[in-house]
Amino acid sequence: MIAVYGYSPSGNCHKLRMLLGHLGRRPGRDFRWIETDSAHGATRTPEYLAKNPNGRVPMIELDDGRIMVESNAILCWLAEGTPYFAGDAWQRAQALFWMFFEQYSHEPYIAVARFICGWTPIDSPRRAGLTQLHERGRQALAVMERHLETRAWFSGPGYGVADIALFAYTHCAADGGFDLAAYPHVGAWLARVRAQPGFVPMPAIAAENAALIAQSRLGVSV
Repeated sequence: MIAVYGYSPSGNCHKLRMLLGHLGRRPGRDFRWIETDSAHGATRTPEYLAKNPNGRVPMIELDDGRIMVESNAILCWLAEGTPYFAGDAWQRAQALFWMFFEQYSHEPYIAVARFICGWTPIDSPRRAGLTQLHERGRQALAVMERHLETRAWFSGPGYGVADIALFAYTHCAADGGFDLAAYPHVGAWLARVRAQPGFVPMPAIAAENAALIAQSRLGVSV
């Protein structure tokens, strides 16, 4: 059985939960979720760092002790041999292109803005960087919008790992102050993802984080 160490509010962790939900019960893909609160130091313990010196989630551990980290690498491994990472070398490379885009041009802005709005105090100096994060995040959403004007998916002709990777933080981008109504093709794509068999929604965030997000939207300071 695969041990999945993940923090439920994290989009990077939710990617794995989504794919495993789509795959259902199948040999070699049974898993148990180990909630690992990275926001409160659970990934900085000596025990965790001995397995993953980078001190991040998600991480998976196999019965034989092998460890894999980095969400998109884990996605590709889990999806190997399934329709979620299908096609010839060109198609698979295109899926990888969008997964690299997600980690380099999308997640550093959209996910970080969400973290600042929901996991840092209203008076945190980090909030001074939100304007730049919003600018760069909107650029990433615009790239996605243009792609989706003529295509249904990011993984090629069908739904797959690149869509899962991009869905994770796009669907909750409003938590970080992004207005998804400005991207109708992205909105339609999000609906298509939610309609996929076995779709698993992200668990609700804690009340304290939701309250911070609500204050951030209102511009309330304390």
